[in-house]
Amino acid sequence: MLLTISTTHQPASDLGFLLMKHPDNVHQTELPFGRATLFFPEVSDVRCTAAMMLEVDPVELVRGKGGAPGHQDQYVNDRPYAASSLLAVALGRLLGTAISGRSKLRQEIADQPIPLEATITPLPARGGADLVGRLFEPLGYEVETTPIPLDPAHPDWGNSPYVALHLSGTVRLAELLTHIFVLVPTLDGAKHYYIGEDEVQKLLRKGEGWLDAHPERETIVRRYLKGFRSLMRLAEASFEESADAEPIELAEARDEQEEAIEKPIRLNDIRIERVVSTLTALGAQTILDCGCGEGKLLRALLKVRGFTRIVGVEVAPRILATAGDRLRVEEMQDMQRKRLELIQGSLTYRDDRLLGFDAAAVIEVIEHMDAERLPAFEQALFGHARPLAIVVTTPNRDYNALFPNLAEGKLRHPDHRFEWTRDQFRHWAESVAVAHGYSVRFEGIGAEDTNLGAPTQMGIFTR
Repeated sequence: MLLTISTTHQPASDLGFLLMKHPDNVHQTELPFGRATLFFPEVSDVRCTAAMMLEVDPVELVRGKGGAPGHQDQYVNDRPYAASSLLAVALGRLLGTAISGRSKLRQEIADQPIPLEATITPLPARGGADLVGRLFEPLGYEVETTPIPLDPAHPDWGNSPYVALHLSGTVRLAELLTHIFVLVPTLDGAKHYYIGEDEVQKLLRKGEGWLDAHPERETIVRRYLKGFRSLMRLAEASFEESADAEPIELAEARDEQEEAIEKPIRLNDIRIERVVSTLTALGAQTILDCGCGEGKLLRALLKVRGFTRIVGVEVAPRILATAGDRLRVEEMQDMQRKRLELIQGSLTYRDDRLLGFDAAAVIEVIEHMDAERLPAFEQALFGHARPLAIVVTTPNRDYNALFPNLAEGKLRHPDHRFEWTRDQFRHWAESVAVAHGYSVRFEGIGAEDTNLGAPTQMGIFTR
C-alpha cells in the first residue's frame, strides 16, 4: 500500500518541516503487524513529495488472535496490499505530530491552507467510486478515481473493488491527514481490531470541525463503527450535544479569568501536585478523573507509574477531543496508551463504565453544577460507581477576600454556580459520607490564612 503527499507551495521542501521528517533520510517505524516507511522521492523548491509505504505481515496480523471478533481469522486476505484501518494506525505512529497540526519550525505554514495532492493505491471502494467522491468532495478536494482491474491479463474479468485515488486541494496538511485517517477505514468497511467506545471518542476527536456538518455523516459514522447500533447512537448523541456546546475558545477564555486570579499563588499547580500525592498515599492504582476537562490532571497522573489505569470522563465532546490532542494520545507508545482512556459521559447519570475503580478525583468540578443536580451526582458516583476513595476539591469562598483582583461578592469563575464556605462544604461532605457509607476527612490546599483557611478545600472520602 502506498500513500504519497505532494505540494507546490514554495519552498516546497518545507513539506519536510511540516511532516517533522528530514527529506534526506528514510524514516521507519515498527508496528505490531508490520512496518511503515516514509521517504521523499522528490525534493525541490518547486515540488516536494513524501511517500509512505506500509508493509503488513499477514502472519503477525493474526498470530495469537484466533477467530476473535474484530480480527482476521485467516492468513489470506487483502490487508497486506490495500489501504485500510492499518493505514490509520501507521499515520498515527509515523505522522502523529503533523496530524495534530504542530510544526516546530514552520508553524505559520502548518496553520495555513497550501496546495496539496495525495494519492492512495490500492484503496478499497466498497460502495463504489461514487461513494469516494461523496466523502471527499464536500471537504474541498478534487477527486479522481482510477479503477484497478481484477487481472490486467484478463480485462474481460472486469474491475476489482479497488481504485487508485488522487486528491488535490488547498487545505491545511493536518486537515488532509485527518480526513485520510477517518475516511480510509470508512471506505474499507472492515477493521483489524476490536470496535468499542474508544473508537467513538477517536472519531469525535478526528472529526471535530468537519464531520458534524458533513452531508454523509450518517454513512461515515455507520461504516467507521461497523454498524454497531449502540456505538452509533453514542456518536450521534455526542454530535447533537456538541451542536449546542459553547465554543472551546469561550471555555478557555473563562478558565483564564480564574487562572489569572489564582496564578500569583500557583494554586492550580499546587492543587494538582497535592491531589496526585493524595491518590498515591491512598495506594490507588486505578483512577477516575471525573470532569477531566482538557487533561491537566491526567497529564500529571500519567507520570506516576503506579497508576495502572487512568480514565478521564468529560461531558463535552469538544473538550474531550481537546484533551486527547493536548495529551498527544495518538503519539503515545503502546504501554502508555493502554493506561489511559477518555470517555464521554455525564457525571449525573449512573454509568457502569465507572465501576470498579480504586479512586476517583473530582477536582474543581462540583461548583460548576447546578445545585439541583448535586443529588444526582452523589447517587451516580457515591451510590453507584462507589470507588474505594473519592477526592473532591472546590474553592473556599472564605478565602476570596484575600484575592486583590477579585471584586467583593464575585466568584472566581464565570461558570461557577456557587462557591462554598468551609462550613458549607463540610456539611455537604459529611452528609454525603453518612448517606453512602464513606468516612471523610478535610484538608486545605495552598497557603493557609489563620482566619480564612486555605484557598482550596479538599475532602478525602474513603470506605
